[in-house]
Amino acid sequence: MIDLRLLREDPDRVRASQRARGEDVALVDALLSADERRRSSGVRFDELRNEQKQLGKLIPKASADEKAELLKQAEQLKADVKSADAERDAADAETQELLLRLGNLVHPDVPVGGEEDFVTLETHGTIRDFGAEGFEPKDHLELGQLLGAIDVERGAKVSGSRFYFLTGVGALLELALVNAAIAQATEAGFTPMLTPALVRPQSMAGTGFLGQAAQDVYHLDKDDLYLVGTSEVALAAYHMDEIIDAERLPLRYAGFSPCFRREAGSHGKDTKGIFRVHQFDKVEMFSYVAPEDSEAEHQRLLAWEKQWLTSLELPFRVIDVATGDLGSSAARKFDCEAWIPTQGKYRELTSTSDCTEFQSRRLSIRVRDGKQIKPLATLNGTLCAVPRTIVAILENHQLPDGSVRVPEVLRPYLGGREVLEPVSR
Repeated sequence: MIDLRLLREDPDRVRASQRARGEDVALVDALLSADERRRSSGVRFDELRNEQKQLGKLIPKASADEKAELLKQAEQLKADVKSADAERDAADAETQELLLRLGNLVHPDVPVGGEEDFVTLETHGTIRDFGAEGFEPKDHLELGQLLGAIDVERGAKVSGSRFYFLTGVGALLELALVNAAIAQATEAGFTPMLTPALVRPQSMAGTGFLGQAAQDVYHLDKDDLYLVGTSEVALAAYHMDEIIDAERLPLRYAGFSPCFRREAGSHGKDTKGIFRVHQFDKVEMFSYVAPEDSEAEHQRLLAWEKQWLTSLELPFRVIDVATGDLGSSAARKFDCEAWIPTQGKYRELTSTSDCTEFQSRRLSIRVRDGKQIKPLATLNGTLCAVPRTIVAILENHQLPDGSVRVPEVLRPYLGGREVLEPVSR
């Protein structure tokens, strides 16, 4: 959530941020009104309580005639205090409810617009000319089937559409990617973490995933637990309700977990293969830093993502995501999109978001700097979303006979294999 003081002091900035996101601007005025009622009812409650205390001191000293009148006043004050307390609680609850619906303040440099209004910042690598090489590239599903690596038919039989099995070298390729990603993160100073896939509602809400993203979240009604769509949720809530000494910052974690997404708004999109699925594994970077360091940390997370994709020898570009496609928690987001040959376009493989103080305020995570205690900043960055990375590797490194060259960074984790060979069925 944002700082209420900032809302009071500069509501136009908050309105502009909501407008840029394509979100409800009227929410800002409703929140200002609720906050004013919360504060005024709080003042009224305090005044009545003070009057009640003063009256309580007079009653023992009063004469019999005076005491009867004072007791009558005390009864009325008791009712007034109870009413003011209820009014204060109602206004506070409304303020908190509206505040949780408000998105993070957009960074002023973010391009304004929808999904297609991003700005390309960098392009890396060379896109292969398969025509010049004399063959038509196969898509990842055909390659995966030739290699005995991907089985979507049995995935659908067992679990339904958008589920899959990774088999043989497919399973080994996932393990190689995860181990190589964790190795890079560990070398960069991240603490490896295996995180829970089920979290409580306060963890999910605190990270901002029960707002506009709620339709993509799986909820277990019987247990009132949520399946995470990313280990960001568990990593953000890891220090919930804690005060962290400034000397410990930055704290950096690399979480590995299964991820679950309904993909509710993606009907008809990427239905073939394993590009858009309901369950996948991911290595996620997460940072806690001082608020003044968040922009620099955002650039560091992006640099680690670029290092990873470069090590996989993939052609990719970096985009500055537009305001309407940020997600409620992010003030700014950079995506790295790899080239997918058979689609003829770049597709998102990694994403890194600067959430500033938005999540830490919701999760009550603060930093102690000398005598000052204040919210800190949180940031997240995908290092390796496994299925999409496998898609990019198979398609970009395929050879004419359906075999696939293994990037050097993965070879130590694949028993030294330099090429994945088709299998006979």
